[in-house]
Amino acid sequence: MSHAPTHRNLLDGPAPVRLPAEPDVDAAIARGDDAFALAGAHPASSLPWALLAEATLREGGEHAAVTAYAFARTGYHRGLDALRRAGWRGQGPIPADHVPNQGFLRALLALSRAASLIGEDGEAERCAQFLVDSGTSADEVGALAG
Repeated sequence: MSHAPTHRNLLDGPAPVRLPAEPDVDAAIARGDDAFALAGAHPASSLPWALLAEATLREGGEHAAVTAYAFARTGYHRGLDALRRAGWRGQGPIPADHVPNQGFLRALLALSRAASLIGEDGEAERCAQFLVDSGTSADEVGALAG
C-alpha cells in the first residue's frame, strides 16, 4: 500500500522571493526623472541606487569606483531590507525576471564590480556568488542595465 506524502519536501529549498512592485519608482523612471532626485524621493528603493552606481561606473573618473561602491552598497542594503520584509531568510531564489527584484540584483552586481575596482576582491567574489546563489548570473543581471 502506497501513501502519498502529506508534508512539504524540505529538500526543495525556499520558494522564490518576489518583491512587491514600486509603481511610483517605475513611473518616475518612465518620466525620465533624474536618478539623484529619484533616490532622494524613494531612498528605500534599491533601483535608484543601482542606477546611480551603474551610471557612475560607466562615466568613470577619478573617484568613480568609490562613489559607485557607496551607491551600490546603499542599494544592496535597502534591497536586503525589502527581501527580508518579503519573507526571504538569507537563501533561495531571487528571480531576475521578476521586475521588482531587478533593483536589488543590479545593485548587487554594481557592488561586485565597484568592489573589484577598489581592490576589495573578497567582497567582489561574495557578491558574484550571491548572484549565482540567487539563481541568476552577472551576465543576466548586466543585461538588465541595457
